[in-house]
Amino acid sequence: MISRFAKSFLAIVLSLFLLAALAFLHPPSRAYIDPYTGDFFGEGGVEQDPHPVPYNGARPLSAQGGVIMSKLGNETAKAELGRATWKLLHTMTLRYPEHPTQDERDALNSYLHLTSRLYPCGECAAEFQELLTKFPPQTGSRLAASLWLCSVHNEVNERLGKPVFDCAHLDATYDCGCGDDPLTSTMRSPVPGSAEDPMDLEWDIARDDVTGVGMIKGGKR
Repeated sequence: MISRFAKSFLAIVLSLFLLAALAFLHPPSRAYIDPYTGDFFGEGGVEQDPHPVPYNGARPLSAQGGVIMSKLGNETAKAELGRATWKLLHTMTLRYPEHPTQDERDALNSYLHLTSRLYPCGECAAEFQELLTKFPPQTGSRLAASLWLCSVHNEVNERLGKPVFDCAHLDATYDCGCGDDPLTSTMRSPVPGSAEDPMDLEWDIARDDVTGVGMIKGGKR
């Protein structure tokens, strides 16, 4: 007859064997949760989400929220701002990639939603937010993005009693004439404050930068 001590010993040995078998079949993961931040880290120390949510084209988290700016009372400034903004957005979508990556699609989607929050005309921004909710941005291609924006622009035109724009003539109306050559890393960086600086929007190469006097043109007359 087996003694009580022998039974306990066999039970311990059997338990250890089972634990060893489980450890062999399922090696422990090196993933862990930071006790201070709650962040999940995987092997190699790279932060990972154990259950990532696939992107569904909804409004990005950074662009969620209401209108930030107040009402713009100056009607002249409002009209000028509107024309400039439509030109910017139409030119942007007409130069948008034909086959954008997911990152490029996210960038355009975020830009449009952030514009609906930060647009200097508060009442205009509120209307733009409503349009984005009713007509979510189409970012799958250049054609989709440009035609989507044109249809949204026409929604505004109809409300204002303006003529509906023919979206087939977008290229002719908003062609910036700047070509499609991509920027390369071999381009020489422009010198800040020079005529080559693309961010110096007020630079006038026809005038002296100190006196403002018009430069004398050389060559034959």
